[in-house]
Amino acid sequence: MWQFKAKAKNRRLGGARNVLKVKLRSSQVRAARLRLVTVGLGVLLGTVFGLYLLWRSGEWMLNRFVYENETFAIRRVDVQTDGVIAPDQLQRWSGVKPGQNLLALDLAHVKRNLELVPMVESASVERVLPATLRIRVIEREPVARVNVPIPRPGGRIEFLVYQLDAEGFVIQPMDPRRSLNPSELSRADDQLPALTGVNVSQLQPGRRIESTQVQAALQLIAQFERSPMAGLADLRSIDVSAPEVLVVTTGQGSEVTFGLDRFDSQLGRWRKVYDECARLNKTIATLDLAVADYTPLRLQDSRADPPPAPRTVKPARTKKRNV
Repeated sequence: MWQFKAKAKNRRLGGARNVLKVKLRSSQVRAARLRLVTVGLGVLLGTVFGLYLLWRSGEWMLNRFVYENETFAIRRVDVQTDGVIAPDQLQRWSGVKPGQNLLALDLAHVKRNLELVPMVESASVERVLPATLRIRVIEREPVARVNVPIPRPGGRIEFLVYQLDAEGFVIQPMDPRRSLNPSELSRADDQLPALTGVNVSQLQPGRRIESTQVQAALQLIAQFERSPMAGLADLRSIDVSAPEVLVVTTGQGSEVTFGLDRFDSQLGRWRKVYDECARLNKTIATLDLAVADYTPLRLQDSRADPPPAPRTVKPARTKKRNV
């Protein structure tokens, strides 16, 4: 009986030892995990701090040796344009000033400043190390003008002039003092065909006029310069107020009506009528080319005409190469 109790006691002692061993192993595992987490957090924080120090050091070095380096201060702004705008005016519009850091300059911002000017079609901006900024500008070339009457005190009427390029973008004529050739600029403006009947609300500088009639008139101007009538007549004004036709008044006193498309064939018919009138010693008073089946025509005797206005050829803008 005594031996039985002793064995039972030993059995209980062995179980207690096993429990202690399990608890000991659990404590060791928790301690190991805690050490692992602590080491991991330490490594992570150390890495983040090291990266922060590296970033701040790199930023300081970049500012010190690049962005604040006098070697890269802009000392020359090389501006070239294919048109008539003076380079110093383009530099002012660009917002670039000598002394700015060339590498810190936002080239996209400079390009945007220039292309917001209605007279500028496109611009490119380039760094030329160590201290030169190169700007190249392509200007919009006006092909027509719109005269807007402005009432003034005392019953006077002044005209505000807008220009249009071949795509219909609206341009405000520049101050001649900002031009390379002020006298040539004013002469060329006077020789542009005038569009009448244009909706004044569409004349927003830098915006494109989408009107079908205006776009057709610009196409007519472009095709006229390459047509058989070029050099024999000049387009003084084009009335775009009618929905289906364009009414052209020439410098020679003729009134010619065009449809809104197929200008090449209409201009060819005009030349044939012109040649026949010249053979008969007549001139064209009115001619309707918009009618396809026949050509309504009214003639007048050449001797009854006032002397025709001299043909003025619009001077082509001299495009500079490599701009």
